[in-house]
Amino acid sequence: MPSITYVQPSGAETTLEVDDGTSLMRAAVTNGVDGIVGECGGQAMCATCHVYVRPEFADALPGISDDEEEMLDCTTAERTGRSRLGCQLPAGGSLDGIVVDVPSDQV
Repeated sequence: MPSITYVQPSGAETTLEVDDGTSLMRAAVTNGVDGIVGECGGQAMCATCHVYVRPEFADALPGISDDEEEMLDCTTAERTGRSRLGCQLPAGGSLDGIVVDVPSDQV
């Protein structure tokens, strides 16, 4: 099973093992990870699953769709070069073991 580690602004970490292909947003919401809201249910329409992907995983990320690009401009926390929507990132494959930082604000 792939793993995902969420790092809170405080430095606290939560590591989950999930089914292959589960989105980072769905895994967080299902398991009660603080700071990931997922208001739109994974449709790239709300930006409440914004995460900062650690640089060592940057080359493994799928491309950003036009919808995700647009929503990343609407994040509450600052958008950076590491910003992605968790609903658009599937666990597993080259993203197995991914580590993401949870922004201080989502809404």
